[in-house]
Amino acid sequence: MTRNTTIGLLAHVDAGKTTFAEQLLYHTEAIRSRGRVDHKDTFLDTHEIEKARGITVFADQAEFSIGDSRYFLLDTPGHVDFSPEMERALQILDYAVVIVSAVEGVEGHTETVWQLLRRHGIPTFFFINKTDRAGADPQRVLKEIRLQLSRDAFMLPDLQETGVDEELKSFMAERDDQLFEAYLDGSLNDSAWLEALIALVLHGKIFPCMSGSALLDEGIDSFLRNLDALVHTEYDYQQPFSGRVYKIRHDDKGTRITYIKALQGVLKSREELAYGPAQERIAERITGIRKIYGAKTTAAEWGAAGELFAVTGLTAAKPGEGVGLLQAHLSSGLVPTLKSKVRFEPPVHLKEVHTAFQQLGAEDPSLNVSWDEELQELHIQVMGQIQLEILEQIMRERFSIPVTFGDPEILYMETIQNTVYGCGHFEPLGHYAEVHLKLEPGARGSGISVQNECHPDDLAAGYQHQIEQYLLESRHRGLLTGSPLTDLRITLLSGRAHNKHTHGGDFREAAFRALRQGLEQAENILLEPVYALKIRINIDHVGKVMADIQQASGSFAAPEMTDQVAVVTGTVPVATFMNYSVRLASMTQGKGSLSLRVAGYQDCHEPETVILNKQYNKNADPAYTSISIFCAKGQAFSVPWDEAEEHMHVKRQW
Repeated sequence: MTRNTTIGLLAHVDAGKTTFAEQLLYHTEAIRSRGRVDHKDTFLDTHEIEKARGITVFADQAEFSIGDSRYFLLDTPGHVDFSPEMERALQILDYAVVIVSAVEGVEGHTETVWQLLRRHGIPTFFFINKTDRAGADPQRVLKEIRLQLSRDAFMLPDLQETGVDEELKSFMAERDDQLFEAYLDGSLNDSAWLEALIALVLHGKIFPCMSGSALLDEGIDSFLRNLDALVHTEYDYQQPFSGRVYKIRHDDKGTRITYIKALQGVLKSREELAYGPAQERIAERITGIRKIYGAKTTAAEWGAAGELFAVTGLTAAKPGEGVGLLQAHLSSGLVPTLKSKVRFEPPVHLKEVHTAFQQLGAEDPSLNVSWDEELQELHIQVMGQIQLEILEQIMRERFSIPVTFGDPEILYMETIQNTVYGCGHFEPLGHYAEVHLKLEPGARGSGISVQNECHPDDLAAGYQHQIEQYLLESRHRGLLTGSPLTDLRITLLSGRAHNKHTHGGDFREAAFRALRQGLEQAENILLEPVYALKIRINIDHVGKVMADIQQASGSFAAPEMTDQVAVVTGTVPVATFMNYSVRLASMTQGKGSLSLRVAGYQDCHEPETVILNKQYNKNADPAYTSISIFCAKGQAFSVPWDEAEEHMHVKRQW
């Protein structure tokens, strides 16, 4: 039986990941000649944008075989601006290979990648690349990996030549009590030690490291032998089909193509496939199956467990969504910190621009494409300036629509810091709904969660479910700046419906009013995104850098000093540090290095200034209001938020 394994290549930009992929494909005879990034002829970076810039923008795939083992290879973007594309690929990996430069070592994005891999529990190999370059030091980089990522990293010899040697056995024994005893009494043979190593790698207790130069074709054969010896995957072909969507694309004709990793069973063309939340499952017929090899596609009649393939016929499946028996949806942990306005001039029409961005938003949900009715503006969320430049080029080349973007603005968020109760009533003539909520601050980075403590005697289960969905499906706005609301626990406490007058959408109106009425009573907080920073500089510049961080309202730990080099780590607001690389380069004559990764949100360092600049009028937001609507004697009337509770039909018992 052929073993199917999905391998993902991940790295900080310019670590040599795409060149490494070329070597893997060439050595396994999947391609006849090796391309080079600087020659713009690599097998996986096929888009003109990627060739022009020399970076990976889209997660593309290939396939190679070693004996009876078949490997599906995903080359993911290394630039931080395209991190969401990389993270979507993680959701379907069996194993990951992190490429680290033997010169630059562990960089900011390497740490981001590592944290995501651990979050998803993906067994991981390291390849320390570019050992041919001046300043390369694989042992120093191994120490960095052990210090900054995991002490369980081990420089692995070629197992075909050495087997599991004594040093590796000792390393393994330190991480497993049973192996420790076996190591002391010598009760395991070489085969058993290899099986134990396979298990330790699979369960994330050991992270094998290897080194070489992808450009000069050094260390590749050894890496492939070790990889094939240590990976272990099992997929069940007999069970009903289930899989996960990991990518959405559209072909030249606009046909929606859904990329799926099959987790069990077999999917055949023209079969029906279900997807979506449990209460709203959609079943659609698969009209075609395609196998993908770089820029090439071939038609197929089926896709089996462990394989990557694309299907047509699904109209609304999203990246991260389970299909078939699998219903769980995996969300992204990487959130854009910037937003930008889409600009265009006549004769380009809003409708065609919006349609194009809706298509791009289906492919990359992190764009969060939105139309601001009040400002009459189309907004997108992005990771950085390079992404905007790429989007501008995509719009021009793919859709023949010229657009530009406004300067990226910080994407602030809002939350609360105390527990409050909110109530909302919606009763214009012929309608009726009432909702009562409890609002509590959530942990930083937790987003919005909804619990239900409403008794079915108070409100039918169907209405309760409607309220939960309304509260979860919308990007709610805070009161301070109209920024998205986050880190909030919402509990449905009670509600009321009318047998005759409650209609679809009434509970949406009541729930939003209850949420807003609760916010009016809360202590609201403005949050801003922050970077975790790492700056490597000559010790002569330490004082200047620390002063810059303090001036930027950041914080830092005591610098780590080695010889003439200092490493400063800390946290700083994105708003004050976005363009610091230019100052650092000037200060150090280009010899300092700066690594930044988004590290979530913290209390805004200058909330009054931001609130003043935003000029958000909470009382003039057409999408949200805290005013409840009641009806008496056939006439509807409005009640402001601070008087609403005494008019409610359900009296507070909490």
